[in-house]
Amino acid sequence: MFRDNKGNAPVAAGSTYDVKIEDIAREGDGIARIQGFVIFVPGTKVGDEVKIKVNTVKRNFAIAQKV
Repeated sequence: MFRDNKGNAPVAAGSTYDVKIEDIAREGDGIARIQGFVIFVPGTKVGDEVKIKVNTVKRNFAIAQKV
């Protein structure tokens, strides 16, 4: 489950996290997951371990950048 009981995502815009890129999206962005919640990270590839800053949180995914 990637949301708490109130429907909140497990990540917050402006916060930083250490993640591992697990997959690549059709558009080429790396995909990381925190508690199952999908985070798109442009400029990464599978296997990268990076620190990210979340820019946008949507209902089912977030978009972040490498820092």
